[in-house]
Amino acid sequence: MLATLESVQILDTAERIAKMILNSDVVENYRQCLYKMKTSSETQKKIERFTKLKEQYEYVQRFGRYHPDYQTIMKETRLAKREMDMDENVANFKRAETELQNLLDEISLIIGRSVSESVKVETGNPFFETKHKVGCSTGGSCGCSA
Repeated sequence: MLATLESVQILDTAERIAKMILNSDVVENYRQCLYKMKTSSETQKKIERFTKLKEQYEYVQRFGRYHPDYQTIMKETRLAKREMDMDENVANFKRAETELQNLLDEISLIIGRSVSESVKVETGNPFFETKHKVGCSTGGSCGCSA
């Protein structure tokens, strides 16, 4: 592929956008939450316990309710998952992860729509909605391109 001025400009713009994302508050919050989750010994114990129980759960699932430990493993796994999910560090990380994913989805939609309104953009979230769609019925007062 021959490099044209337009393709070089597109690559430069993409690189600038990537740097802006990496330097954003959303990414910084994500990194801090990930660090806290990874360095908290209490959180890691909960994650490890759930992981071990999940392996047992997957083994028991092969036999279904006929396995002698089926009820026990099912209950313990659900309790461990709840305990892990209720951990402050895990909950904060999941919120930060969702916030980052929403930012990336929004950027993907903006880029896709700049090419064409009919471009389909996979956001990974079937319920993702942008704040402003074309024809928002406010006459453009919201700032969108109505």
